[in-house]
Amino acid sequence: MKSLALSIAAAALAGSFWAQSAANAADVTIGMQLEPPMLDPTAGAAAAIDEVVYANVFEGLVRFAEDGSIRPALAESWDISDDGLTYTFTLHDGVTFHDGTALTAEDVKFSLDRIGADDSKNAQKALYAAIESVDVVDERTVRLTLSQPTGALLFNLAWGDAIIVAPESVATNATQPVGTGPFRFSRWTKADSIELVKNPDYWGEPAKLDAVTFKFISDPTAAFSAMMAEDVDAFPVFPAPEILDQFRADARFEVVVGSTEGETILSINNERPALSDIRVRKAIAHAIDRQAIIDGAMFGYGTPIGTHFAPHHPAYVDLTGQSAHDPDLARTLLAEAGHADGLTLSLKLPPPSYARRGGEIIAAQLREVGIETEIANLEWAQWLEQVFRGKDFDLTIVSHTEPLDIGIYARDDYYFQYRSDAVKELNAKLNAATDPAAREEVLRAMQQQIADDYVNGYLFQLARTSVRNKRLKGLWQNLPTQANDMTAVHWE
Repeated sequence: MKSLALSIAAAALAGSFWAQSAANAADVTIGMQLEPPMLDPTAGAAAAIDEVVYANVFEGLVRFAEDGSIRPALAESWDISDDGLTYTFTLHDGVTFHDGTALTAEDVKFSLDRIGADDSKNAQKALYAAIESVDVVDERTVRLTLSQPTGALLFNLAWGDAIIVAPESVATNATQPVGTGPFRFSRWTKADSIELVKNPDYWGEPAKLDAVTFKFISDPTAAFSAMMAEDVDAFPVFPAPEILDQFRADARFEVVVGSTEGETILSINNERPALSDIRVRKAIAHAIDRQAIIDGAMFGYGTPIGTHFAPHHPAYVDLTGQSAHDPDLARTLLAEAGHADGLTLSLKLPPPSYARRGGEIIAAQLREVGIETEIANLEWAQWLEQVFRGKDFDLTIVSHTEPLDIGIYARDDYYFQYRSDAVKELNAKLNAATDPAAREEVLRAMQQQIADDYVNGYLFQLARTSVRNKRLKGLWQNLPTQANDMTAVHWE
């Protein structure tokens, strides 16, 4: 009888454990190193914003799929006029925002007009400058008229910067985002986590998860502990690549290495007196040993680049040889520029490990050729304020994770303050080109021009080093945009 009682108790305990597991099987916790400064992707440049809300909370007319292709989102279809100047979008029927208000063509007009407004805070406003007017045809139809053909319009509309918002909730989207996506915003515990819950009224394919928690863990040791304790189910970009082999040796986890759009660069303020001299910028480029940075800071994960372009793109040109590691040439160039006795520059670093670790290595490499650096480690909000918006820096290190973003070199106001009529002309040709072959030709010319001008020090393409519970399925391997798309994620 005692044996039977123990068996019954064991069965009850097992049943209780199974029930608890089943109850948690529709929840997931995702680790992130950086906390977003706010949650409105139309008003902030930080990649962490899209990493939480893109495709999860907010949606655009179209969206990126994992392979980088453009797929329908809020627009079920679209027509493009023969002259390439008119795009007519038909919206899905029955779409509502999370507050219950219906999505109409008026919301699309409001959202796109807002991007181009004089007081717009949209970080990618320039991408949509060709939109001359947005007209409501009827409740489910909206027509965009362009000032010139723009071959990348659909691509640009897939960015998080072009998500559709409602005028009723736009003022509070930074802290209480209201979108149309398969998840609703639930709670933000500052310096800890953001919680999303399943949207039961979603217009499309419902989410497979009931809830998603994004947990912010900046310290690599703490990230490792959280994964090992299974407090975190996945870390899509694990901050300490040197630990990945320990996860590979644990049957509970899998390590997935994919590609990103993240060009990791030593950004140079081209307006600083010393750095306005191309010989100094060229010296910096030749002082850098890319492979040493990849090995030392990223433990071998990363692909060397010699210009601002992703190596997996068909139009990529390998220009690494143009700025090969050559300390003697770097010293000669510095002397020619009047800095034979040395030069001191600031190096302001944001929190990611690629920047902090890479910064120490680059500082040592620059010191070898006569350039001293004054390193300042900044928190993300400080970096955005001082470097990105304030342009108060000489050098910095950051990954530009936006897709196909070489057009930033045509912007006089961009934070590295490079101005080139040649690049502006090429970018105008790119925007006007609709033929894929013609676009690739222009993209190759743009890569060459910025490499020739030694605008920045081009380091490596950031790899996506992801750690996840083996039973968790549906996470992206590659990152065609800065996102943690949870729409198809589920437990096996």
